[in-house]
Amino acid sequence: MSENSEFRFPGATGVGSMPGTDAREAAKTVTGSFEDFPFLPELPARGPGADMIGRTAGLLVELYARVEPSGWRIGDRPGRDTKRARSWLGEDLDALEELTQGYEGDLKVQAVGPWTLAAALELRNGEAALSDPGACRDLTASLAEGLRLHLAGVRRRVPGARIVLQLDEPSLTSVLRGQVRTASGYRTHRAADRQIVEAALRDIVAVHGDGPVVVHSCAPDVPFALLRRAGAAAVSFDFSLLTERDDEVIGEAVEGGTRLFAGVVPSADGTLSDPAGSVMGVRTLWRRLGLRPGLLADAVTVTPTCGLAGASPAYARAALAHCVRAARSLADNPE
Repeated sequence: MSENSEFRFPGATGVGSMPGTDAREAAKTVTGSFEDFPFLPELPARGPGADMIGRTAGLLVELYARVEPSGWRIGDRPGRDTKRARSWLGEDLDALEELTQGYEGDLKVQAVGPWTLAAALELRNGEAALSDPGACRDLTASLAEGLRLHLAGVRRRVPGARIVLQLDEPSLTSVLRGQVRTASGYRTHRAADRQIVEAALRDIVAVHGDGPVVVHSCAPDVPFALLRRAGAAAVSFDFSLLTERDDEVIGEAVEGGTRLFAGVVPSADGTLSDPAGSVMGVRTLWRRLGLRPGLLADAVTVTPTCGLAGASPAYARAALAHCVRAARSLADNPE
């Protein structure tokens, strides 16, 4: 078993984003839904600075970003967009702190990882930071320091919690394959060197010290093996995007002690199946891999397929409750 096997996660949690603009209401929903694994909600409906790129840009140290018509661009000094991002994060943390008084257990916080950030943040010339190796190094260093400060702040607010850091990397596969488009849209940036990608992720994972890090991507072809080598204790993904090509790497991950955060509950409004039906695919995968059914509860955390920002508040509440019931079904009836 790998070093990751020491981490034990509860059976269900959410991905990160929630609908609406009310920080306290979102925190109330999340803490009420997950008694043993709540997360810090993100509310992108509030606008620029509450979106995942702007929120993480607000954490950067000695690097600042502002909103341009084309997206977020690195600038010289903190402007109103940076201040707004930090203000909203403060509101979210205040609400979470209020509703987790005396809490002891796992608590997840999310931030965008270095490669999705490098693909999304523009340099002064309008090209992605991804186009400049020096800019990527500076961005990774700034993010590492910002996350160190952020995690320390969360620990002060919720001292009884074991903090779980989730790095959102939906663009990682595109970065590795050279599929991120240039500013003109006519070309793509060169594929990033896998060793450099892995090293940067390892540097960010190391910021959390002995704490567990989850890497999330709701894109196809998540690079499980690379993420494991970088030190991720768990990988969070949209289960519906798996193919049988992924069987070998998933089997290796489970046997190596890496936790799977399986996104099986739809993140958009619709009719939810019964809880057992939601995790039927997970059981089928287990049988196909020849893994021990009794390992399921120790190896899988149930989540929505992605964030719930686009869902209605009523559906978001139902989806989170459904994750808990589906996880219970998996634990009670692993066969």
